[in-house]
Amino acid sequence: MGTQLSCTLRHAGKSISGKALLESSEILFRGDTRLKIPFNTIMKINATDGELHVQTKDGLAIFELGAKIAAEWHQKITNPKSVLEKLGVKPGQSVALFGSFPSDFLARLKTHGARIAENKIAKDTPWIFLANNEKTDLRRVSSIARQMQGPAALWLVYPKGQRSITESDVRSAGLQAGLVDTKVVSFSPTHTALKFVRRKSSR
Repeated sequence: MGTQLSCTLRHAGKSISGKALLESSEILFRGDTRLKIPFNTIMKINATDGELHVQTKDGLAIFELGAKIAAEWHQKITNPKSVLEKLGVKPGQSVALFGSFPSDFLARLKTHGARIAENKIAKDTPWIFLANNEKTDLRRVSSIARQMQGPAALWLVYPKGQRSITESDVRSAGLQAGLVDTKVVSFSPTHTALKFVRRKSSR
């Protein structure tokens, strides 16, 4: 779920109208020509005269975005938010973890000063994470949802591009537990996180 804008792309000697989409780790363009530029392939990037110039080994791509958007995209690409910033976790907040998470994520939480509880939700905990590798892991969603207080959020983390568990499976589990999904984030190169909260009427 990124930022999308209708624009003109100049690339490979062509000028094409379409839609540019800024995702968390790549730029996409959809029109008569489709283009995908992962951030880690960008060799040089700058914003000038309302255009975003993106250089990769495949050549120069120029997106005509307007001065404000070009500058914003340049900032987001060159200074991306950390995973914890995208997830909304602020320094020192309480976090409840259910399931097994990568050691680097745990290390980030500790460096961030997060107060971590495993397999339990402390009072007034604002962030809850459930790791899901199979559909059966989603069975815990209902019991966790019943323990959520006020504006607490539940992030359901699941692998990308797997048939064993899909975005539809994850969203359905949350909705069936009486929650509503509000945001999706790239948790890692291999996993996605979908955010759920309780409906305002039931808080």
